[in-house]
Amino acid sequence: MAALVRPSEGRMIGGVCAALARRFGTSAKTMRVIFLVSCLLPGPQFLLYLALWIFLPSERTARTAAW
Repeated sequence: MAALVRPSEGRMIGGVCAALARRFGTSAKTMRVIFLVSCLLPGPQFLLYLALWIFLPSERTARTAAW
């Protein structure tokens, strides 16, 4: 599995769905559809998205921190 970082390419808003798609080996489009469908169910999906957006490092930040 790939590291869980928000990619600098292929992101729409925050890159959370693209990061999760890369981590689990699916396409970003599939992950976005899963997220949108899950928003129809009760639960804190939007808050979880915001938390991941805040706490997941960007690929650029993770790359410079590795140096």
